[in-house]
Amino acid sequence: MDLRAILMGLTFAFIWSSAFTSARIIVADAPPLASLAVRFLISGVLGVILARMMGQTWNLTRDQWRATFVFGLCQNALYLGLNFVAMQTIEASLASIIASVMPLMVAFAGWVFFRDRLPAVAVAGLIAGVVGVAIIMGARMNEGVDGYGLMLCGVAAVALTVATMSMRGASSGGNLMMVVGLQMLVGSAVLAVASASLEVITVNWTWELGLAMGYTTLAPGLLATWIWFALVARIGAVRAATFHFLNPFFGVAIAAVLLGETLGVMDVVGVVIIMAGILAVQLSKPKPSQT
Repeated sequence: MDLRAILMGLTFAFIWSSAFTSARIIVADAPPLASLAVRFLISGVLGVILARMMGQTWNLTRDQWRATFVFGLCQNALYLGLNFVAMQTIEASLASIIASVMPLMVAFAGWVFFRDRLPAVAVAGLIAGVVGVAIIMGARMNEGVDGYGLMLCGVAAVALTVATMSMRGASSGGNLMMVVGLQMLVGSAVLAVASASLEVITVNWTWELGLAMGYTTLAPGLLATWIWFALVARIGAVRAATFHFLNPFFGVAIAAVLLGETLGVMDVVGVVIIMAGILAVQLSKPKPSQT
């Protein structure tokens, strides 16, 4: 058990989950795609400046350049873009729950494309995580949900899976903060084009919007992304992805506190099962890949 990795994962999961609540606040007063484009432009510029101050260079490896473009497109533009649009009609807590099925997708993709092998305990942990998510989701579905928003979140989860798998080798050449900053600029460029094509820019300037934009830019934007890259480099994409199973609990709890969204008994039951699944995956020893 790597205590540092667990602390990194918990910190990442909390910050990442809080982004669903801040996104819900932002889309109430500003166009979702344009807001994201501005956020990633600021975060990307700050990331590149920090990288240069840390002595990092533009000399990325081939794998790092590929990860930069794939991650920027799939996570920043598609995953977050679709979630921001979806949260115009669905709750932040539900969006975070849907995103938490990503670890199972990562494990399946790793098995299919990279011939990863997981021990039985890890497989059981992944299944437990999905069961926990299903319990929370079932309770939420009973309250009614917008089908279009739900579909967008599902497609976003697939995009996040592709982004996560693209990170293999992203940190092997160093310059990690530079990769973080550049992939945000990629996402900003794609989202700016999409916004110009699809949105009418109308902004209701409020202090809540300003705080949410500032927080989203610095915490989930820069800090959480850096932690995520470092975590994947430390324990691998599949194990790191299990921390997304905590999104339902953190996402629902933060939304309940800040937005007044409901936190029910089944939410608590689901997160206990999810945490058991994470523990099982973290305690398991990976099997060597077949050759």
